[in-house]
Amino acid sequence: MACNLSLQLEKIIKKYGEVTALEDVSLDVRDGDFFFLLGPSGCGKTTLLKIIGGLEQPSQGSVKIMGKEVTSLPANKRNTSTVFQEWALFPHMNVRENIAFGMRMQKKKKAEIEKTVDELLNLIRLEGHEKRMAFELSGGEQQRVAIARALATKPDIVLLDEPLSNLDLTLRQQMRIELKRLHEQIGKTFIYVTHDQTEALTMGDAIVVMDKGHAVQVGTPQEIYKNPANDYVATFIGEANEFRGKVHSLTPGPILRTDAGLDIKVNIRDKDISKNGNAIAIIRPEHITIISDDEEEVMDNKFEAFIDDIVYFGPSLRIFARLEKTKETFFFDVTADTSAANEVRRGQVLKVGASKEFTLCFKAD
Repeated sequence: MACNLSLQLEKIIKKYGEVTALEDVSLDVRDGDFFFLLGPSGCGKTTLLKIIGGLEQPSQGSVKIMGKEVTSLPANKRNTSTVFQEWALFPHMNVRENIAFGMRMQKKKKAEIEKTVDELLNLIRLEGHEKRMAFELSGGEQQRVAIARALATKPDIVLLDEPLSNLDLTLRQQMRIELKRLHEQIGKTFIYVTHDQTEALTMGDAIVVMDKGHAVQVGTPQEIYKNPANDYVATFIGEANEFRGKVHSLTPGPILRTDAGLDIKVNIRDKDISKNGNAIAIIRPEHITIISDDEEEVMDNKFEAFIDDIVYFGPSLRIFARLEKTKETFFFDVTADTSAANEVRRGQVLKVGASKEFTLCFKAD
């Protein structure tokens, strides 16, 4: 096994008749990582998870777990466990019996089963609840039992298929913390399917962003957020203002001229972008600031903007504005309870600016 990898996928292709669900997906997952398969519905992430777990066979390609070729092996011959979206606890079993089920199927000794279940009950903080039936548990407790059941068989990889999607927002936020804690204590590889970018950014060690069956970009949350590979990743991950147009100039400094006629100094991220080619500039809201007269001289991009609306978010204000010159709309945030926030009014015209460094420009269709 090279470079301490728990999973290696090489050129995975999956077809259903004429439909290609996965196209040439190759991934390396380090042992012990919390690894996220992130993308919109229909992008192929759940199909890829099923191929890893042996619930689907790839049309082409190779799957290795802990350096061992497992492509043709069924699910019960791979050392993986899956936590499904619906959790699928056995209703006729109590908590202890649910956790112990997989070990009993493996015909482990009773003493080993009891010891492991006790350790897992402590890990998921459900000591004293082991005799409760599934219907007597809250959603968060059921989810923790499902995870403990998956861990009981000591898998090399734990597969999680949107396990928090059935929880309400408050409980989902709490369970993110619990899952991260469990992962850190156990040290096993978790591979987690989600369409929720917040889950991936806050919990993941590494993320693959998927689109239409392709692995578009792989990296840490910071790498993907700060250095997106293309406009799809830039707009899917986080929030962004989009300005579409053509590359007006490449030298001495790249400039995008928007369709409405605004010139923006940009940081070009596509090597094959060409002058007069269609392009898109991406500016995240945190990279747009209100600027003073003194700051105007040193700011790369500066605009006069009319404030259309202000929305209070507690720690911050979301400002919705349009450019005085071209009427293009955008939004940005201001920290609440600051002098800048206190002076902002609907209908006001402000000077705002953005650094060229954070004005990312990509080739567009």
